[in-house]
Amino acid sequence: MNSNPVCVYIFLGPEAGKKKDTVNVIKERFINKKETEEFVFYADETPASRIADILQTMSLFAEKRVIVVKNAETIKNKDDINLLVSCINNIEENTLLFLLSDENRIEAGFDKINANRQVFYEMFERDKIEWVRDFFKREGLNIDKNGIAIILEMVENNTDALRQECSRLINFLHGSDSSKDKNINVQDIEKWLSHNREESAFTLFSRIAAGDLSKALESLTIMLAAKERAPGILAGLSWCFGKLRDYLSLVETGNANNSFELKKIGIYSPKSKDDYAAASQRYNTESTEACLALTAKYDVLMRSPLSVMENILMHRYILAVMNTAKKPFAF
Repeated sequence: MNSNPVCVYIFLGPEAGKKKDTVNVIKERFINKKETEEFVFYADETPASRIADILQTMSLFAEKRVIVVKNAETIKNKDDINLLVSCINNIEENTLLFLLSDENRIEAGFDKINANRQVFYEMFERDKIEWVRDFFKREGLNIDKNGIAIILEMVENNTDALRQECSRLINFLHGSDSSKDKNINVQDIEKWLSHNREESAFTLFSRIAAGDLSKALESLTIMLAAKERAPGILAGLSWCFGKLRDYLSLVETGNANNSFELKKIGIYSPKSKDDYAAASQRYNTESTEACLALTAKYDVLMRSPLSVMENILMHRYILAVMNTAKKPFAF
């Protein structure tokens, strides 16, 4: 038995970007230009017995092996866990193994593995702001605080999603009339959004705010077809409804048109202001709280065995949210 398997890593938590970067650094150091065989498994799609077979099988052609098991939190069967733990604690030293999950914990049975463990937590708001600013600075670009706020409004709270979104914006600017301008402002970002933005939780919220059920369901269908994860969509909508709650507080105090107060709750662009103004016509504080409760309820469902019915559940969720606007106290 390999009593100190330094090549086994259990990486958990929602901060996908830092997790991915750390995995890549470890892989590069481990491989060290050697002939390597790599396997990537999704635990919710691949039987544990198949993963165990690979763990126990020696490579005939490669000097080293890298095995990555994603969605490790979905492995819950006790026999499956015992099988994998036994195989992992006896893997060959030429094998590098990663067990990855977006959750902060996986089943307790995996505690029996001798492994390097780390939880990658979400960044604080101030850290995200600095991350975006530094990303553009490395590309020789300056972005103002309002531009950063819009990007953070659109993107899931992890550096992997931020990197993708910021890279798309830079590619757009390089191909536009703004390519020689080193300063990025709100107008540049809004121009990019109008030309290039794919569907997201935020465009979906815009449809909900407008009360357009057909467009909302169409937006949802596009995202699910593009393999967007339902928990990520729900997280984005929860963030939007939370901001709507703040916006409604401004409405009650007569500050809904106060730019300074709007910026304090993270509403900057004209499009965003229009969306929340429209939503405030359809939802009051009570129905907004009901939508937040619905979102939390469906998030739990999406992390349960019922998640196999993702399409049906998400369509029901949209219908329930739209119906809540008409019946504020029924959810």
